[in-house]
Amino acid sequence: MSKRFDNKVALVTGAAQGIGRRVAERLLAEGAQVVAVDRSELVHELLDAPEQVGKVLTVTADLERYAECERVMAAAVRGFGRLDILINNVGGTIWAKPFEHYREHEIEAEVRRSLFPTLWCCHAALPHMLGQGGGAIVNVSSIATRSLNRVPYGAAKGGVNALTACLAFENAERGIRVNATAPGGTEAPPRRIPRNTAEQSEQEKAWYQQIVDQTVESSLMKRYGTIDEQVGAILFLASDEASYITGVTLPVGGGDLG
Repeated sequence: MSKRFDNKVALVTGAAQGIGRRVAERLLAEGAQVVAVDRSELVHELLDAPEQVGKVLTVTADLERYAECERVMAAAVRGFGRLDILINNVGGTIWAKPFEHYREHEIEAEVRRSLFPTLWCCHAALPHMLGQGGGAIVNVSSIATRSLNRVPYGAAKGGVNALTACLAFENAERGIRVNATAPGGTEAPPRRIPRNTAEQSEQEKAWYQQIVDQTVESSLMKRYGTIDEQVGAILFLASDEASYITGVTLPVGGGDLG
C-alpha cells in the first residue's frame, strides 16, 4: 500500500459505515492520521484495531449543526496539530418519491442532511487551513443532480457542486484545493443504521426501483459501482497527485455524467 498520506491529518465525516468508513480505513492504511466523525457510535469501531492506536481519533457529532462542525475541527487540530484534508461524506436520500408527494418537513430534512453538513464543515475548516497555509477539501456529491424521485436530495447535491466551484475559486491562490466526486449507484452492504426507519409501502418500493432502473440505464457500463471504486476517486482528489486540480466535480458513475 502506498503512503500518499504520510504526515497528513485527514478528517472524514459520515465515517461509521459505507463509503466514509472505507475512506477512513484507506487513509489510515496509506499513512494518514485520521479524525473519523459520525453521529453514530459505530464510528468508534475504528479504534478496535491495535495498530491504529494514536493514529485515529473518533468523534460523534451532529454535523447538521454548525457548532458541532466547529467542535470537531477544533478537536482535530487539538488532537493532531493541524488539518490537511477534509472529506465531507455526510448525506444521502431519506425518501424516494415524485416531488409532489414530499411534505414540507421532508424537503427541509433532505436539504439539512445533504447540504448543510458540507457547507458548515467547509466553513469551520477554512480558518484552520488558511492559518497553516493550505489544505485539500473533497466533497461527496451525487449523480442524482439529474435523476428522478429525489428532487430535494438532488437540489441539495447541486448546492454541494456550486459550493465546491465557488469555494475553489475563492481559495485557489491561498493554497486550498476544493473538489468533489459525484458517485453514481454504489453496491454496499445494508446500512446498519438506515436513513429512514419507516417500513416502505409497495408504492414507495416501486418508486425506489425506478431510481435503481434509471441509474443502471444511465450508466454506460450498465451496472452499479463498488465502494472501492468510489473511494479511489475521493482519495485521488485528496492526494498531492491531484495538486493541479481544483473546482472540479468528478462523476464516478460508469459514464453517467449526472
